[in-house]
Amino acid sequence: MTEDLQTGNIRISDDVVATIAGLAALETPGIAAMSGGISEGLAKRLSGKNAQKGVSVEVGQVEAAIDLRVIVQYGIPIHEVCRQLQDNVREAVQNMTGLLVVEVNVKVEGVAFREDEKEEAVQHHRVN
Repeated sequence: MTEDLQTGNIRISDDVVATIAGLAALETPGIAAMSGGISEGLAKRLSGKNAQKGVSVEVGQVEAAIDLRVIVQYGIPIHEVCRQLQDNVREAVQNMTGLLVVEVNVKVEGVAFREDEKEEAVQHHRVN
C-alpha cells in the first residue's frame, strides 16, 4: 500500500500483510494449523517467519488478495470454519493496514485429530 501524504509515503510490505493474515487465521476456532511444504516450513522456521507459513499475498497500493493453506480440526464443519476464517482474516488485515481485502482464498489441505482421539483410534485398532 502506498499513500501520498504531505509528509511522505506509507508502504506496507507483503510480509507484514502475510503475518497479520497468518496470526488471524491461527486464532480462528477450528483451524488446527497452517499448511506449508516441508522445505517451506523449514525455511520459515529458520527465518523466524512462522506466522507466514501457508500464507501468500498480493499487495497493491490500496488492495490485497490473500491465499491461505490450512489444516482444520476433525469433526467441525469445514465450510463454516472456512467462512469464519475468511471473515477474520479480512477484518484483521483491513483494520490494521487500511487495505481493501478483495479476496481471501482458502485451501484445506488436511484434517487434524486431537491427541486423545489419535490414541483411542490406535488402541482400538490394536484391540481389533
